[in-house]
Amino acid sequence: MGKRIIQQARGKGSSTYRVKKKAFKYRLQYPKNIEGTGTVIKLLNSAAHTCPLAKIRLKSDIFFIPAFNGMVEGQTINLDGKEIKEGNILRLNEIPIKTRIYCIESRPGDGGKFIKTGGNSAIVNRKIGTNVLVVMPSKKEKKFHVNCRAIVGIIAGDGRLDKPILKAGKQFHIKKSKSKLWPRTSAVKMNKIDHPFGSGRGKNPKSKIAKRNAPPGKKVGLIRPRRTGKKK
Repeated sequence: MGKRIIQQARGKGSSTYRVKKKAFKYRLQYPKNIEGTGTVIKLLNSAAHTCPLAKIRLKSDIFFIPAFNGMVEGQTINLDGKEIKEGNILRLNEIPIKTRIYCIESRPGDGGKFIKTGGNSAIVNRKIGTNVLVVMPSKKEKKFHVNCRAIVGIIAGDGRLDKPILKAGKQFHIKKSKSKLWPRTSAVKMNKIDHPFGSGRGKNPKSKIAKRNAPPGKKVGLIRPRRTGKKK
């Protein structure tokens, strides 16, 4: 009898594949209505994030954001759009072109959804009517509403990929802290009892079309494809 394949084991949620809840206790969002000035209470580390986090106090409210390069504890950040300075949270229509920004809102008031990875930033490129076009880290332009807010600056932790990972154990612990699947084994290299694509015969996994009501252990390959066969 074969063992459960990886989709089944992860779906069950055993301790092997369960992430630490403590790692994700910080929610990186700024409040919907903010004005005045905030103070950086503390800079802290989080296993689930690739950058240091900043704990900000705004009157009676406390929230967390990704720290920018050069942020220090006790620093004040402006939240009312009067000053273009690193760490300030501004609307896109208040930010000059060619300014580097991060933690951009997808819709006005959602607290920041885009660009939260260490060392990343986007550039304000153009303003057309009620839209602002931003060059993302992928070098592609993305359109945002002028009332979407963002943080001025570059996220801290830029050099995290410079040091090579010399041991497999280090990569294992990095991935485990975020509950990522690693090392990843190709399905066609497994035994037949461990995966539907296993065994040395017929290494053509894309030809398999899983049924709609197939269980997780069988739902591999082309899942509900709109069409099959070679395009002509």
